Amino acid sequence: MKPSESFFSESISDDHYNCSVCPRNCNTDRNSFISGYCNTSTDFEIASICIHKGEEPAISGDIGICNVFFNSCNLQCIFCQNKQISSNSLNNIKSYSTLNDIVEKICSCLDQGCHAVGFVSPSHMIPQMLRIINALHKIGRKPVIVYNTNAYDKVEVLKQLEGLIDVYLPDLKYSQAKLAAEFSDSSDYVDVANLAVREMFRQKGTPLHLDEFGRAISGLIIRHLVLPGYNENSKGVLRNIAENLSPRVHISLMSQYYPMDSVISHVNLNRFLRADEYNEIIHEMENLGMENGWVQELESSRLYLPDFRLNQPFKEELNPKPETA
Repeated sequence: MKPSESFFSESISDDHYNCSVCPRNCNTDRNSFISGYCNTSTDFEIASICIHKGEEPAISGDIGICNVFFNSCNLQCIFCQNKQISSNSLNNIKSYSTLNDIVEKICSCLDQGCHAVGFVSPSHMIPQMLRIINALHKIGRKPVIVYNTNAYDKVEVLKQLEGLIDVYLPDLKYSQAKLAAEFSDSSDYVDVANLAVREMFRQKGTPLHLDEFGRAISGLIIRHLVLPGYNENSKGVLRNIAENLSPRVHISLMSQYYPMDSVISHVNLNRFLRADEYNEIIHEMENLGMENGWVQELESSRLYLPDFRLNQPFKEELNPKPETA
């Protein structure tokens, strides 16, 4: 079965759409007024479509990637920088509602030189994502498709996406279940995410294939955001990747943590990451032989905080610099 012909493409228009596309397994009819964990319907629920230059150099390139930001999320991280649109309890921003408008905006970004379309927080919006991709293909537009996820994904769903997703970009957040439960309302995150990333690795392996301009066209890049005060969590994530996947996987080690108002009273999360903390994790990468990927300048934490009320949510950005372990 081709991915475009999978049951996901059909379920969006079913009379009874009992959602089980993400690990929450709400089995909620999203066509009804009863909402599941993510509090979304069968609508597209898109907050922003914009050119974003702040991703990894191989993702953004010189022009930037066309990112499609979905509302809500199947994780509710207490420190989330995209709280404006990721919270499941807010009336989120809805900038695009029809498929024609969405495709037109994406094509506008592609016409400006973007080589890829990234779907951000897509795990609970797989049917909508597939409708958009199919619509692009029908008009002859076949950009690189980037699946930008929190890694809280179902393996059986990822298997259905094989051949359709060009670049997997998971953010592997935790190695400690206690932190996942406390910070992201997901006590099973570690087991679920590790299996999900292993499936992405099965599909793509270690090579990151680039075009003549140095832009990723196929592969896997695993992100990890280092949280202040939780270095053992970060070390555990890196060790898991090196030991259970490969130390040759491309890693994006992020220092861009920003203390949001929601964690102002938290003992550790209420501050920025220190240089000594970040350098300790970089050294762990080097010790594990993880030489492929990128690190960030500590100052980047103030550059990646978006305002989705604006047509261009992101400030002038710095690309992460190459990691030179």
